[in-house]
Amino acid sequence: MRLVDETCIGALERIPVGEGREVDLGGLLVAVFRTRSGSVHALEARCPHRGGPLADGLVDSTSVVCPLHGWRFRLQDGAALVGDSPTRSFAVREGDDGNIYVRCPAPASDGLGPAESPD
Repeated sequence: MRLVDETCIGALERIPVGEGREVDLGGLLVAVFRTRSGSVHALEARCPHRGGPLADGLVDSTSVVCPLHGWRFRLQDGAALVGDSPTRSFAVREGDDGNIYVRCPAPASDGLGPAESPD
């Protein structure tokens, strides 16, 4: 079973309403978005089409548009709304401390396979 890490990426206020920010989670680039309604979402940071920076895309209440070629992705689950390939989404939450926490797969500990859950 692959473990999941939850990483604090900083204060919610660091992401302006209606924008996204790219964060590096140990080599995994994630775009974190804060919609005008206040919800927070996280997708893989690069568009699957040509690697466009999704954090720089146009954000509305439910989707983001890649700034390079207009592919559109649903913030909730990364589904492609325009384009033919989805992107990965990650669980994200605002903590009681006002920080944002993103959950993503943990890397394998020894490079030999998936990390196992300690008993």
